[in-house]
Amino acid sequence: MRIVDLFAGCGGLTLGFQNAGFDIVGAFEYWDAAASCYAHNFDHAVFQDDLSDAGNAIGKIKSLDADIIIGGPPCQDFSHAGKRVEASRAGLTGSFAEIVSGIHPKYFVMENVDRALKSNAYSFARQALKDAGYGLTEIVLDASYCGVPQRRKRFFCIGSLNQSDGFLLEYFAKSKSAKEMTLRDYFGNTLDVEYYYRHPRNYCRRAIFSIDEPAPTVRGVNRPIPQGYPGHPNDACKISQCERPLTTLERALVQTFPPDFKWESSKTNMEQMIGNAVPVKLAEFVARALLYHINECEGVAQSNTTLTIDYKDFSEWLNSAQALSDRTKRDTMSRLKRADAICAITQIPDDYYFFHLDQTPDFRSIAPTVRSQIKRAVSLFSEYCTSQLFMQEAV
Repeated sequence: MRIVDLFAGCGGLTLGFQNAGFDIVGAFEYWDAAASCYAHNFDHAVFQDDLSDAGNAIGKIKSLDADIIIGGPPCQDFSHAGKRVEASRAGLTGSFAEIVSGIHPKYFVMENVDRALKSNAYSFARQALKDAGYGLTEIVLDASYCGVPQRRKRFFCIGSLNQSDGFLLEYFAKSKSAKEMTLRDYFGNTLDVEYYYRHPRNYCRRAIFSIDEPAPTVRGVNRPIPQGYPGHPNDACKISQCERPLTTLERALVQTFPPDFKWESSKTNMEQMIGNAVPVKLAEFVARALLYHINECEGVAQSNTTLTIDYKDFSEWLNSAQALSDRTKRDTMSRLKRADAICAITQIPDDYYFFHLDQTPDFRSIAPTVRSQIKRAVSLFSEYCTSQLFMQEAV
């Protein structure tokens, strides 16, 4: 299904939905540094338009013919780190709702800080979305239970036309991990530190963390260890045992961006983009939830019988339906076989399969970029299987 990403930033939400198999056809981001970074990492167009005027924006967005609109309207004015007042940027939440209501896609996903749930801006947006006929699933997710090695609470509002409210709450309850993901869970022993410094907002809070716990929320600033840091009783170790803060690129990896993601800007801008981004794996977790709902709503049956993988037919489909090059096709086939070896594919791969794959130690030991490539191959195979089901039903 075709997706447009609004207030896209550097592309965390986009990449998560792309990894889940969705087709991103365009993005909108007003900040020039983030728009430039986005353009370096994705093939589709990114438009540097001001979305505060929803009426003017609707026509251009509508021309992209999207089935789904996703986005994270800027939230600084009612975030925990901000002034906790609602000003012009908080009003962009209302703009998002006006755009969705005006275009009327089948589905939408809006992401924001957890505090946004109780804001006046969201109250306005919620009413507009309800008036437009959407059933809403409203939930605050902690990223550390959704495949991200970071404690980061984010609010998601997921809309589906003509559905009852709360339509995905049961899915989320079943699909979240039973325990938080730590840095060691995610990185293994590839980080060269055991303890690291994260500058607190004030010294009433701890500043030294272990890789055997989830990282604290990645913010838009990254400061060195100050001279004379007094320490905190809850620090993971003494300051003398803590080597350094995480680097900018390590912080991007904690946000679950792949190592080959291109960061094109000044260090200050990079830190801000990384801190503002939706963690890629959290976005992917939500994307798979929406995919599950779409499959349920649109009657895509998941086979309960044992599935025999016909690699030859799948290879031919990659040529005919996806127009992949021979090399890309071979790589896709190899990655699918690797996934099947790690976690046997016995049914059409769905959200539960991907979640189970993520929890498998053999899969977690693979480099993040390769994991993403494997999951993309499995997503293509799932799309192939689904297309075959539709063809059988049509006969």
